[in-house]
Parts: sequence; structure tokens; C-alpha cells
Amino acid sequence: MKYLLIAGGDKIEQISVRLEQQGVKVISHLDGRKPKLILKEIPRKVDFVLVITDYINHNLSNVVKKKAQEKSIPICFSKRSWNSIACEINKMIASA
Repeated sequence: MKYLLIAGGDKIEQISVRLEQQGVKVISHLDGRKPKLILKEIPRKVDFVLVITDYINHNLSNVVKKKAQEKSIPICFSKRSWNSIACEINKMIASA
């Protein structure tokens, strides 16, 4: 099982269910519309970071990207559509 942090997206319940069917568990979700939200650390268990670009403010996107790079955690950017997410997740799993 791979563990994922999702940044962005308002409602990810359906995405989480589909990801679990793919063997990926969402362990943390950062709602991308709360501009005051500050990410201090990415949880230790996280194997990948997914940024949903349709629903995230620019500042949070930059912070998540920087934190992932600091820990050498693979990060991908995707639209909220399942096809886009599945494509990016499959690329990350294949490269891991």
C-alpha cells in the first residue's frame, strides 16, 4: 500500500475510494481554499504528493511543492478529473 497526501480539491471522498482500489491510501488532505492554512511538515508515512490544480491557491501549491522537494518525495500535479489523477498516480507508482 502506498500513502498519499492530497493538496487541493474540495471534496475528495470519491477520489479516495478510487485510489484505495488502486492500492493507494490518502492519509492527509489539505483543502486548497483555506489561504491561512500552513503546512509545517509532510507526514512521515507519505510516499507521494498529489496537488489538484483546479482547487488550490497558489501559495499553498508552492509551499507543498517546496516541502515535498525538501524530503525528496515525488509530487505530481493533476486536474480533479479521475482520468488525470489515475494517469499521474500510475506514473508515480511505476517510477517508484
